[in-house]
Amino acid sequence: MVAIEKTALRWGVERRLEFTEFRLFWEGQVNRGDLMDAFGVSVNQASTDLNRYIGMAPDNMVYDKSARTYIRGIRFEPRFLKPDASRYLSQLCSVADGILHHTDAWIGQLPPCVTAPTPLRGVDAETLRSVLAAIRRREAIEVKYQSLSRPEPSRRWIAPHAIAFDGFRWHTRAFCLSEKCFRDFLLSRILEIRGIRDSSVPPDADRDWNEEVTLEISPHPALSETQAKVIAIDYGMRGGRVRIKVRRALLYYALRRLGLDTDPKARRPQDQQIVLLNREVIYENHR
Repeated sequence: MVAIEKTALRWGVERRLEFTEFRLFWEGQVNRGDLMDAFGVSVNQASTDLNRYIGMAPDNMVYDKSARTYIRGIRFEPRFLKPDASRYLSQLCSVADGILHHTDAWIGQLPPCVTAPTPLRGVDAETLRSVLAAIRRREAIEVKYQSLSRPEPSRRWIAPHAIAFDGFRWHTRAFCLSEKCFRDFLLSRILEIRGIRDSSVPPDADRDWNEEVTLEISPHPALSETQAKVIAIDYGMRGGRVRIKVRRALLYYALRRLGLDTDPKARRPQDQQIVLLNREVIYENHR
Protein backbone atom coordinates (compact mmCIF):
# COMPACT_ATOMS: atom_id res chain seq x y z
CA MET A 1 0.00 0.00 0.00
CA VAL A 2 2.72 2.42 0.96
CA ALA A 3 4.79 1.53 -2.10
CA ILE A 4 1.83 2.31 -4.40
CA GLU A 5 1.25 5.68 -2.75
CA LYS A 6 4.97 6.44 -2.84
CA THR A 7 5.30 5.84 -6.58
CA ALA A 8 2.38 8.19 -7.20
CA LEU A 9 4.10 11.10 -5.46
CA ARG A 10 5.72 13.92 -7.36
CA TRP A 11 9.51 13.79 -7.34
CA GLY A 12 9.87 16.95 -5.21
CA VAL A 13 7.44 15.69 -2.61
CA GLU A 14 9.11 12.31 -2.47
CA ARG A 15 12.52 13.93 -1.97
CA ARG A 16 11.20 15.96 0.97
CA LEU A 17 9.71 12.84 2.54
CA GLU A 18 13.05 11.07 2.13
CA PHE A 19 14.76 14.05 3.74
CA THR A 20 12.33 13.90 6.66
CA GLU A 21 13.12 10.25 7.18
CA PHE A 22 16.87 10.87 6.82
CA ARG A 23 16.79 13.43 9.62
CA LEU A 24 14.63 11.22 11.82
CA PHE A 25 16.89 8.21 11.44
CA TRP A 26 20.26 9.93 11.79
CA GLU A 27 19.44 12.82 14.12
CA GLY A 28 16.23 11.74 15.81
CA GLN A 29 14.27 14.87 14.98
CA VAL A 30 12.97 17.12 12.22
CA ASN A 31 10.87 20.27 11.99
CA ARG A 32 9.36 22.64 9.46
CA GLY A 33 12.42 24.86 9.48
CA ASP A 34 14.61 21.98 8.33
CA LEU A 35 12.47 21.45 5.24
CA MET A 36 12.26 25.17 4.57
CA ASP A 37 16.03 25.59 4.74
CA ALA A 38 16.84 22.51 2.68
CA PHE A 39 14.27 22.95 -0.09
CA GLY A 40 13.22 26.61 0.06
CA VAL A 41 9.55 25.74 0.58
CA SER A 42 6.98 27.80 2.47
CA VAL A 43 5.80 27.22 6.02
CA ASN A 44 2.53 25.83 4.71
CA GLN A 45 4.28 23.45 2.32
CA ALA A 46 6.62 22.21 5.06
CA SER A 47 3.64 21.58 7.35
CA THR A 48 1.85 19.75 4.55
CA ASP A 49 4.88 17.54 3.95
CA LEU A 50 5.23 16.64 7.63
CA ASN A 51 1.52 15.85 7.88
CA ARG A 52 1.73 13.75 4.74
CA TYR A 53 4.64 11.82 6.24
CA ILE A 54 2.68 11.18 9.44
CA GLY A 55 -0.24 9.95 7.38
CA MET A 56 1.93 7.48 5.50
CA ALA A 57 4.14 6.40 8.43
CA PRO A 58 2.19 7.22 11.62
CA ASP A 59 4.53 5.32 13.96
CA ASN A 60 7.69 6.97 12.74
CA MET A 61 7.49 10.36 14.46
CA VAL A 62 5.65 12.19 17.21
CA TYR A 63 5.49 15.87 18.08
CA ASP A 64 7.42 16.95 21.17
CA LYS A 65 5.63 20.04 22.48
CA SER A 66 8.43 21.03 24.86
CA ALA A 67 11.09 20.89 22.14
CA ARG A 68 8.64 22.13 19.49
CA THR A 69 9.88 19.57 17.00
CA TYR A 70 9.03 16.13 15.69
CA ILE A 71 11.08 13.29 17.17
CA ARG A 72 11.65 9.71 16.05
CA GLY A 73 9.01 7.28 17.25
CA ILE A 74 9.98 4.24 19.28
CA ARG A 75 8.54 2.00 16.54
CA PHE A 76 10.32 3.83 13.74
CA GLU A 77 10.70 1.85 10.53
CA PRO A 78 12.16 3.37 7.34
CA ARG A 79 9.60 3.64 4.56
CA PHE A 80 11.15 5.99 1.99
CA LEU A 81 14.85 5.19 2.10
CA LYS A 82 17.20 2.49 3.27
CA PRO A 83 19.62 3.94 5.83
CA ASP A 84 23.12 3.51 4.47
CA ALA A 85 26.18 4.27 6.58
CA SER A 86 28.40 4.50 3.49
CA ARG A 87 26.21 7.17 1.91
CA TYR A 88 26.09 9.15 5.15
CA LEU A 89 29.87 9.01 5.57
CA SER A 90 30.44 9.89 1.91
CA GLN A 91 28.30 12.98 2.34
CA LEU A 92 30.14 13.86 5.53
CA CYS A 93 33.47 13.37 3.76
CA SER A 94 32.37 15.59 0.86
CA VAL A 95 31.54 18.38 3.29
CA ALA A 96 34.83 17.95 5.15
CA ASP A 97 36.77 18.08 1.87
CA GLY A 98 34.91 21.18 0.71
CA ILE A 99 33.37 19.38 -2.26
CA LEU A 100 29.86 19.86 -0.89
CA HIS A 101 28.73 22.94 1.04
CA HIS A 102 27.17 22.11 4.39
CA THR A 103 23.94 23.85 3.36
CA ASP A 104 23.61 21.42 0.43
CA ALA A 105 23.99 18.35 2.65
CA TRP A 106 21.09 16.60 4.34
CA ILE A 107 23.09 16.30 7.55
CA GLY A 108 21.80 18.91 9.96
CA GLN A 109 24.17 18.61 12.90
CA LEU A 110 27.58 17.99 11.39
CA PRO A 111 29.93 16.12 13.72
CA PRO A 112 33.57 17.25 13.75
CA CYS A 113 35.19 15.50 10.81
CA VAL A 114 38.54 15.66 9.03
CA THR A 115 39.99 13.55 6.23
CA ALA A 116 43.59 12.63 5.49
CA PRO A 117 44.87 15.24 3.03
CA THR A 118 45.68 14.21 -0.52
CA PRO A 119 47.17 16.37 -3.29
CA LEU A 120 44.62 18.04 -5.53
CA ARG A 121 44.49 16.43 -8.95
CA GLY A 122 44.59 19.00 -11.72
CA VAL A 123 41.66 17.88 -13.84
CA ASP A 124 40.60 20.72 -16.12
CA ALA A 125 36.84 21.27 -16.29
CA GLU A 126 36.81 21.78 -20.06
CA THR A 127 38.87 18.65 -20.56
CA LEU A 128 36.43 16.62 -18.48
CA ARG A 129 33.50 18.14 -20.38
CA SER A 130 35.05 17.14 -23.72
CA VAL A 131 35.74 13.59 -22.54
CA LEU A 132 32.19 13.22 -21.23
CA ALA A 133 30.78 14.52 -24.51
CA ALA A 134 32.89 12.01 -26.45
CA ILE A 135 31.58 9.19 -24.26
CA ARG A 136 27.96 10.26 -24.81
CA ARG A 137 28.33 10.72 -28.56
CA ARG A 138 30.59 7.70 -29.19
CA GLU A 139 33.32 9.94 -30.62
CA ALA A 140 37.12 9.86 -30.74
CA ILE A 141 39.13 12.88 -29.64
CA GLU A 142 42.65 13.97 -30.42
CA VAL A 143 44.49 14.62 -27.17
CA LYS A 144 47.87 15.97 -26.20
CA TYR A 145 48.92 13.56 -23.50
CA GLN A 146 51.86 13.51 -21.10
CA SER A 147 52.91 9.98 -20.21
CA LEU A 148 55.66 8.88 -17.87
CA SER A 149 57.39 6.88 -20.61
CA ARG A 150 58.13 9.92 -22.80
CA PRO A 151 59.85 13.18 -21.89
CA GLU A 152 57.58 15.24 -24.13
CA PRO A 153 53.79 15.09 -24.51
CA SER A 154 52.50 13.36 -27.63
CA ARG A 155 49.33 13.63 -29.66
CA ARG A 156 47.09 10.63 -30.15
CA TRP A 157 43.50 9.79 -30.94
CA ILE A 158 41.51 8.03 -28.22
CA ALA A 159 37.89 6.87 -28.06
CA PRO A 160 36.78 7.14 -24.41
CA HIS A 161 33.86 5.10 -23.18
CA ALA A 162 33.98 5.31 -19.35
CA ILE A 163 35.30 7.20 -16.31
CA ALA A 164 37.14 5.44 -13.48
CA PHE A 165 38.52 6.44 -10.08
CA ASP A 166 41.36 4.45 -8.54
CA GLY A 167 41.00 5.91 -5.06
CA PHE A 168 43.40 8.77 -5.76
CA ARG A 169 43.15 9.77 -9.41
CA TRP A 170 40.51 10.01 -12.14
CA HIS A 171 40.98 8.18 -15.43
CA THR A 172 39.12 7.75 -18.66
CA ARG A 173 38.99 4.26 -20.10
CA ALA A 174 39.51 4.57 -23.84
CA PHE A 175 40.59 2.81 -27.00
CA CYS A 176 43.92 4.21 -28.16
CA LEU A 177 43.83 4.37 -31.96
CA SER A 178 47.61 4.74 -32.08
CA GLU A 179 48.39 1.56 -30.11
CA LYS A 180 45.22 -0.29 -31.12
CA CYS A 181 44.24 -1.28 -27.58
CA PHE A 182 42.14 -0.19 -24.63
CA ARG A 183 44.02 1.75 -21.96
CA ASP A 184 43.57 4.02 -18.97
CA PHE A 185 44.36 7.69 -19.46
CA LEU A 186 44.75 10.02 -16.49
CA LEU A 187 42.50 13.02 -16.96
CA SER A 188 45.09 15.27 -15.31
CA ARG A 189 47.64 14.33 -18.01
CA ILE A 190 45.40 15.33 -20.91
CA LEU A 191 46.91 18.72 -21.70
CA GLU A 192 44.84 19.63 -24.73
CA ILE A 193 41.97 18.40 -26.90
CA ARG A 194 41.74 19.76 -30.42
CA GLY A 195 40.10 17.23 -32.74
CA ILE A 196 36.85 15.25 -32.80
CA ARG A 197 35.66 12.52 -35.14
CA ASP A 198 33.25 9.62 -35.16
CA SER A 199 34.36 6.37 -33.55
CA SER A 200 33.43 2.88 -34.64
CA VAL A 201 34.97 1.17 -31.59
CA PRO A 202 32.20 -0.38 -29.45
CA PRO A 203 32.65 -0.23 -25.64
CA ASP A 204 31.68 -3.92 -25.52
CA ALA A 205 35.02 -4.70 -27.17
CA ASP A 206 36.86 -3.65 -24.01
CA ARG A 207 37.08 -7.12 -22.51
CA ASP A 208 39.00 -6.09 -19.39
CA TRP A 209 36.45 -3.39 -18.59
CA ASN A 210 33.43 -5.62 -19.03
CA GLU A 211 34.78 -8.66 -17.16
CA GLU A 212 34.85 -8.86 -13.37
CA VAL A 213 37.13 -10.82 -11.10
CA THR A 214 36.50 -11.67 -7.48
CA LEU A 215 39.17 -11.07 -4.87
CA GLU A 216 39.01 -13.31 -1.80
CA ILE A 217 40.76 -11.78 1.18
CA SER A 218 41.26 -12.93 4.75
CA PRO A 219 43.23 -11.76 7.80
CA HIS A 220 46.97 -12.36 7.61
CA PRO A 221 47.57 -15.91 8.91
CA ALA A 222 50.40 -14.72 11.18
CA LEU A 223 48.08 -12.46 13.19
CA SER A 224 46.87 -13.60 16.58
CA GLU A 225 43.35 -14.91 16.89
CA THR A 226 42.20 -11.66 18.52
CA GLN A 227 43.90 -9.53 15.87
CA ALA A 228 42.36 -11.63 13.09
CA LYS A 229 38.88 -11.13 14.57
CA VAL A 230 39.42 -7.36 14.63
CA ILE A 231 40.50 -7.34 10.98
CA ALA A 232 37.52 -9.51 10.08
CA ILE A 233 35.22 -6.93 11.66
CA ASP A 234 36.99 -4.08 9.84
CA TYR A 235 36.36 -5.67 6.45
CA GLY A 236 32.95 -7.17 7.15
CA MET A 237 34.24 -10.71 6.78
CA ARG A 238 32.14 -13.78 7.34
CA GLY A 239 33.80 -17.07 8.10
CA GLY A 240 37.16 -15.36 8.07
CA ARG A 241 36.99 -14.10 4.51
CA VAL A 242 35.27 -11.61 2.24
CA ARG A 243 34.83 -11.42 -1.52
CA ILE A 244 35.32 -8.18 -3.43
CA LYS A 245 34.28 -7.84 -7.06
CA VAL A 246 36.35 -5.58 -9.29
CA ARG A 247 36.50 -4.90 -13.00
CA ARG A 248 39.53 -6.60 -14.47
CA ALA A 249 40.69 -3.25 -15.88
CA LEU A 250 40.87 -1.85 -12.35
CA LEU A 251 42.49 -4.88 -10.73
CA TYR A 252 45.94 -3.30 -10.51
CA TYR A 253 44.57 -0.24 -8.74
CA ALA A 254 42.41 -2.31 -6.38
CA LEU A 255 45.35 -4.48 -5.35
CA ARG A 256 47.54 -1.46 -4.76
CA ARG A 257 44.90 0.33 -2.71
CA LEU A 258 44.37 -2.75 -0.54
CA GLY A 259 48.10 -3.28 -0.13
CA LEU A 260 47.90 -6.63 -1.89
CA ASP A 261 50.22 -5.77 -4.76
CA THR A 262 53.33 -7.04 -2.95
CA ASP A 263 54.42 -10.32 -1.42
CA PRO A 264 52.76 -10.52 2.02
CA LYS A 265 56.07 -11.76 3.45
CA ALA A 266 57.68 -8.41 2.64
CA ARG A 267 55.78 -6.62 5.42
CA ARG A 268 54.98 -7.29 9.04
CA PRO A 269 51.61 -9.01 9.57
CA GLN A 270 50.43 -6.01 11.62
CA ASP A 271 51.14 -3.79 8.63
CA GLN A 272 49.90 -6.13 5.90
CA GLN A 273 46.80 -7.20 7.91
CA ILE A 274 45.08 -8.94 4.99
CA VAL A 275 46.17 -11.45 2.36
CA LEU A 276 44.81 -12.44 -1.02
CA LEU A 277 43.66 -16.05 -1.01
CA ASN A 278 43.24 -16.43 -4.77
CA ARG A 279 46.42 -14.84 -6.11
CA GLU A 280 45.87 -16.60 -9.41
CA VAL A 281 43.54 -13.73 -10.43
CA ILE A 282 46.62 -11.52 -10.70
CA TYR A 283 48.23 -13.79 -13.26
CA GLU A 284 44.97 -14.37 -15.11
CA ASN A 285 44.90 -10.62 -15.67
CA HIS A 286 48.08 -10.92 -17.71
CA ARG A 287 47.10 -13.93 -19.79
